[in-house]
Amino acid sequence: MALKTAAYYLTGSVGLLSDAMESLVNLAGALMALSMLTVAARPADEDHPYGHGKAEYFSAGVEGALILIAAASIAYAAVQRLLHPRPLEQLGLGLAVSVLASLVNLVVALILLKAAKAHRSATLRANAHHLMTDVWTSAGVLVGVGAVAVTGWQRLDPIVAIIVAANIVWTGSRILRDSVSGLMDAALPAAELEILKKLLDRYADEGVHYHALRTRQSGAQRFVSLHVLVPGDWSVQQGHDTLERMEAEIRRALPPVTVFTHLEPIGDPAAMNDLDLHRPDRA
Repeated sequence: MALKTAAYYLTGSVGLLSDAMESLVNLAGALMALSMLTVAARPADEDHPYGHGKAEYFSAGVEGALILIAAASIAYAAVQRLLHPRPLEQLGLGLAVSVLASLVNLVVALILLKAAKAHRSATLRANAHHLMTDVWTSAGVLVGVGAVAVTGWQRLDPIVAIIVAANIVWTGSRILRDSVSGLMDAALPAAELEILKKLLDRYADEGVHYHALRTRQSGAQRFVSLHVLVPGDWSVQQGHDTLERMEAEIRRALPPVTVFTHLEPIGDPAAMNDLDLHRPDRA
């Protein structure tokens, strides 16, 4: 942020100002991410038996909102400069400082992406994508400011800033959408559901079937619940052993995951009442 702000003061470029303002949002987002990751890492307790993982989505949501605010500020500054253009100064030094700042952001973004994948963190993923957007933003700004130096067309600088603002809006909207999806208990991604269903389908050869499969995710933690139907003449122990084996396989295939299973005899008509998300009331 300091490097990009210095580049703006050296050149007077509103494009570089837009880049510096996005870095300010990066800082605010990172501080929010740090606080929410601290909350999300707390173990489950009596008041939060499913853990604190959803705190990550609040962080992602706040960061998305900050991005949209930054985009509005950038667009306002760019329109003012478009109406009242002024020549840029010390472009060579300013661009060199901005390139250095962009390289720092690129390295940090790649580290965050790797950490987000390893820890399944919505917060780190949002922060990493924000930084990657910042890198592409910086590249666009550098091209635009360089073009101003070559052509002398001063209005090209604010036009680039407006394009940057539009790109930031797209990124912020995507982060907000992902945050809302997490808070709304969205199901696991299609690829993970496919892994889960293939695993469960293998039990059909043993006469074991399932239904009422429901999944959700809370931060890094997955939750899976299902009803397992076994032959009615099985012993309780036999059914229990099958569930234990099934749950262990799910935990190995999709860590970290909490699995809830419910055992039912396959021949009982009442078991079919559980197919709907909300079981109908019965007398």
